[in-house]
Amino acid sequence: MLKNEKIELKEFFELRKEVLQTWPTGQDVSIEEGMKFHRTIPEEKRFAWVMKKALQEGKLLLQPRAGVALIDDHIKLLRYLENEGQADLLPTTIDAYTRQNRYQEAEKGIEKSRQAGTSLLNGFPAVNYGVTGCRRVVESLSKPIQVRHGTPDARLLAEITLAAGFTSFEGGGISYNIPYAKRVSVEKSIRDWQYVDRLVGLYEENGVRINREPFGPLTGTLVPPCLSIAIGIIEGLLALKQGVKSITLGYGQGGNIIQDVAAIAAINQLAEEYFRQEEFDDYELTTVFHQWMGGFPEDEAKAFSVIALGAMVAKFSGAEKVIVKSPHEAMGIPTKEANAQGLRASRQAINMVEDQVIFDSEDLAEEVELIKKEVHCLIDKTYEMGAGDLALGTVAAFEAGVLDVPFAPSIYNHGKIIPMRDTEGFIRIFNKGNLPLTEEIMNYHHQRLMERARAEGRVISFEMVTDDIYAISKGKLVGRPK
Repeated sequence: MLKNEKIELKEFFELRKEVLQTWPTGQDVSIEEGMKFHRTIPEEKRFAWVMKKALQEGKLLLQPRAGVALIDDHIKLLRYLENEGQADLLPTTIDAYTRQNRYQEAEKGIEKSRQAGTSLLNGFPAVNYGVTGCRRVVESLSKPIQVRHGTPDARLLAEITLAAGFTSFEGGGISYNIPYAKRVSVEKSIRDWQYVDRLVGLYEENGVRINREPFGPLTGTLVPPCLSIAIGIIEGLLALKQGVKSITLGYGQGGNIIQDVAAIAAINQLAEEYFRQEEFDDYELTTVFHQWMGGFPEDEAKAFSVIALGAMVAKFSGAEKVIVKSPHEAMGIPTKEANAQGLRASRQAINMVEDQVIFDSEDLAEEVELIKKEVHCLIDKTYEMGAGDLALGTVAAFEAGVLDVPFAPSIYNHGKIIPMRDTEGFIRIFNKGNLPLTEEIMNYHHQRLMERARAEGRVISFEMVTDDIYAISKGKLVGRPK
């Protein structure tokens, strides 16, 4: 039965036998050898160490997304981003077949890519290459590398990549299920991610620090900050329970500068509150800001403006890391050159506002307090539904719609809430579905949305939502009628 308790080692190793038999490369995994290798990794290549240093020094680190099918090409790509793009942190984005545990099809994709001389997969098939192949990637680069994917069941992927020497692993039982999968139950994905976090905890118990990062943007489409933050904190709490020590909580750019800066402030304050409430005190908390995750303009000049804005807001927010986009977002998988351009454009924007502090206003303080009230409503009700057990409460909360992600494909998600922008571009909630938000909170949301409706001379309707979804790709933040 699912419960929010640390997995006993005996149970973990019994489960592990099954996990490693999923695909032949699992048989080559040795935790002991992996730990031995990790101890040889210099500090500047350890994700958690670099993130902690950024926190202490008030620095904002840049990380792109990137991954291709063939090892040599993947190494060349990351080296290019490391040198020409001046990335501080590197990714290994995993392909779609691996994310769905379809390793046989990933194998065919590797072979077809070899024959074609170019990547025919949208990422790096780490499981197929096993520890040996993945370690080649780690040893070929001088910056810390993180596994980024989108996998509801990432147990084998975690075993292989951590043993190979990757020092950060992204995702969680909610954020890598609800926005990505259709028919995976919340109960199953939480259980599978408890295994991943227990594996990280095992490394921790043996002196090896692995950074863990829940995926903050969720669907990346008009996600109210309170939902993103509540889910991130829940995933952080579940991870800490299994022995994780280094946590990076994320948030996807919404578009309104004040709201985005407020969201990162709220993440830090709320995470500290709930982590301490659960009596966790031995952890390192950092934050990551994701540049705009929605539709991009096709025009590269306009796309650079979206990237630059995201970089500046990330800096103003005080986040330790920003996930950088490329000017080719509207066209599909970017070239290495476009990826590097996004990094350099972000660096320039950040450097120009390095010493500026402009967001210390009453509006900002009010938005922080609003987000905190909303998150308290969501998390406290989740605890209540699990009778104090956060894992059980999360399953019950999704069943009841108490937690609900907009525009997600999962059948285990109600999808009843309707978010839209107010006249200033803040993401507000028109229909809360079953979210346990107070009448006072919802009255405020409706008041702000009515102000927009009056300004635009129309009634509040779903047309506003669709207008807002496409607005940035068409050159605006708020989708106003022509």
